[in-house]
Amino acid sequence: MAEHEHVRVAVIGSGFGGLGAAVRLRREGITDFVVLERAGSVGGTWRDNSYPGCACDVPSHLYSFSFAPHPDWPRTFSGQEHIRAYLEHVTDLFRLRPHIRFDAEVEKMTWDAGKLRWDIETAAGKLSADVVVSATGPLSDPKIPDIPGLDSFPGKVFHSARWDHDYDLRGKRVAMVGTGASAIQIVPSVQPDVAKLTLFQRTPPWVMPRVDRKISSLERGLHRALPFTSQLRRALLWGIREMQVQAFTKHPGQLGIVEELAKRNMARAVEDPALRARLTPDYRIGCKRILLSNTYYPALAQPNVDVVASGLSEVRGSTVVGADGSEAEVDAIIFGTGFHVTDMPIAERVVGADGRTLAETWKGGMEALRGASAAGFPNWMTIIGPNTGLGNSSMILMIESQLNYMADYLRQLDVLGGRAALDARPGAVDAWNRAVQERMKRTVWNTGGCTSWYLDPSGRNTTIWPGTTAEFRRATRRVDLAEYEILRAPRASAGTTGAKAPVEVDA
Repeated sequence: MAEHEHVRVAVIGSGFGGLGAAVRLRREGITDFVVLERAGSVGGTWRDNSYPGCACDVPSHLYSFSFAPHPDWPRTFSGQEHIRAYLEHVTDLFRLRPHIRFDAEVEKMTWDAGKLRWDIETAAGKLSADVVVSATGPLSDPKIPDIPGLDSFPGKVFHSARWDHDYDLRGKRVAMVGTGASAIQIVPSVQPDVAKLTLFQRTPPWVMPRVDRKISSLERGLHRALPFTSQLRRALLWGIREMQVQAFTKHPGQLGIVEELAKRNMARAVEDPALRARLTPDYRIGCKRILLSNTYYPALAQPNVDVVASGLSEVRGSTVVGADGSEAEVDAIIFGTGFHVTDMPIAERVVGADGRTLAETWKGGMEALRGASAAGFPNWMTIIGPNTGLGNSSMILMIESQLNYMADYLRQLDVLGGRAALDARPGAVDAWNRAVQERMKRTVWNTGGCTSWYLDPSGRNTTIWPGTTAEFRRATRRVDLAEYEILRAPRASAGTTGAKAPVEVDA
């Protein structure tokens, strides 16, 4: 990286969000940008998560960019290797590699109010940018709980997102900690090979059948020959999920029918009533992410698997101890304990206009205008920001909506002319978030009776969007300048006039 390099836009991360931003910049005619990637290849979470059985729980034709359809998905739900290959394909298709700086982890970003730019320090050198688009994603930094005695464990320890492929699990006694989306894919993948598998389950998940199958060569040929058939398939998958949203956001009571289907799915595979009782959640389905698997329950019913209905509380030498007092001797501990979602690590490295970090600003909970802009952090926006997550559909839909917002943000800066920056007004951020949180009150994520990774330490849901993807797309179609202060060098002297625009969050 050249010393004192300056670009118009710096994108951080090369997963779906970062690559999507890069493609959109190119399509908007902007070529003066870089993508800063801490690793040596693209892919984000689909590069980092390579554990056995890793796959997506959203259908492939919906979990891909609308502007880069892929007619050759091999299965209705794709595995990690195919999604990662797709992202490599997108990188080459849109000629993004010249813009990417690999092994360039961002160490610090500081707003320079005099020059109206971001000064960025990376592992590969320094640069500056007029605008920063942070696409580090919420599933990028693994979270390992602080377990007493873990440091002295003589065996192997790793997180599902940092899988050690050099360690052979065959014949080993393994502790699996966690029962989220990663764990339910790992358990059936390793169960046949290990001597003993002890699963530590703090909270049982609701698991529905995974309606997965190979996509026939005839279907793939049809999608290649007639691209509109692929678009039709995507539209159908999207429409079904949009119709389901009402049950999650407005009428959680309707989800009781789905719970019965989930219980039948369990009963078919688990005959032991005691085990069934341990695996049956006591909260409304949908409160935590609904998981999909045809192999999880059958694996748990095998004689070499023991389900401990509590979390891991202590490690004593080679002995793992559950919160219920149960003990097991193990050779390896695998954590499927999720990620830093409501406390994004990148926030520690962003220093705003008042000298405070984004982490300090968000100490009471993450908040951003339309999921993108934080007050006091001019010309800095995030992709997959606060309250942009989904409980039942494809995040790519939300990412593309945020890319629309990013594109209009840059257009507005062009219209303003000269050196200018936009800083979200605190009142606009507050109004947006109050509307979102008000709407959140009746959703299953808040009323379902569970504690999920969607909630921050204060119990506020700062992760999920409480509406349809179509509503979010409408709310992020354009940047409303009334929601921003216009900053000019050398000091923030020029303000906007006019009344505050209404916040587009439907009740």
